[in-house]
Amino acid sequence: MPLNQEYAGRIFGPAGPYEVGRVKIADFADAVGEPSELCRDREAARKAGYPDVIAPPTFAMVVAMNSTALVESDPGLGLDYSMVVHGEQSFSYSRPLHAGDVVTATTTVESIRKLGSTWMLVTSTDISTVDGEHVCTARSTIVERGQ
Repeated sequence: MPLNQEYAGRIFGPAGPYEVGRVKIADFADAVGEPSELCRDREAARKAGYPDVIAPPTFAMVVAMNSTALVESDPGLGLDYSMVVHGEQSFSYSRPLHAGDVVTATTTVESIRKLGSTWMLVTSTDISTVDGEHVCTARSTIVERGQ
């Protein structure tokens, strides 16, 4: 089934709020093999100029997933998630996420295009504090394989 190209430009969210916690950051850092003490040691993070421990760069996906799930699960889009593979991911930061941040995520469908027997869905998710400070934009490309 083809993806609904009329979804290009649609905005989903905001999802959240999500409170970034020290334990979640440390667990994520362990899971991805991030050795930095800035992800685990509050005093080291403060000495480096941060208010608390900071999250590894890819931690933004934890926050973004709640918002992108709104897109991917929308029945009108026509996405068969069982046929999806991850194509690409990038992050653009204004500042690192840190413990104590309370953030929301809003996802925009940037584009939908057919490439051979596959569909490419590109989204961008803006992550901001509940006070409106931009923290990160996560850009993602997923590919729905042809059937």
